[in-house]
Amino acid sequence: MYVAVKGGERAIENAHRLLAHERRGDRDVPEVTLPQISEQLGLAVDRVMSEGSLYDRELAALAIKQARGDMIEAIFLVRAFRATLPRFGATEPVDTGSMRVVRRISSTFKDIPGGQILGPTFDYTHRLLDPLLAEGFVPEEPVTSEAVSGATPRVTDILGRDGLIEPSPKAEADAAVGDLTR
Repeated sequence: MYVAVKGGERAIENAHRLLAHERRGDRDVPEVTLPQISEQLGLAVDRVMSEGSLYDRELAALAIKQARGDMIEAIFLVRAFRATLPRFGATEPVDTGSMRVVRRISSTFKDIPGGQILGPTFDYTHRLLDPLLAEGFVPEEPVTSEAVSGATPRVTDILGRDGLIEPSPKAEADAAVGDLTR
């Protein structure tokens, strides 16, 4: 603990209480909950999990709340927490060809097998603040189509079949798994 500040530990404890008071804000406004953060600030939660290298929506929401919305601080909190956890195994890579696809845009192929899927995107918004959101605006249900059934081939697999990309080298079964987070 850093105690060189005048007032020592009491000053530090009061600084923590002051931060908690500032974090809470106006007590007449309902406190934001972790499910609200997780569901309504989903991209922020995804970013904290991604850059913090820890997949846990509730912990990422907690970090965002604790950091008062400061994404850099929230990422730092998750990284610091992750560093305290035991490392107990390794996993196989996910087969992305069998994932449920919500958004898929390929600049490599105009007519990619399975089709282009725009999905939820900021790409075509006007980049202007929407005052309707301040008034409790309820959006219309989106138009949907039938889900694409079957696997969605990876572009790299298509390029590989045509000999346009080098195959990934095969890993040795007994080789140690590298830790990308260190």
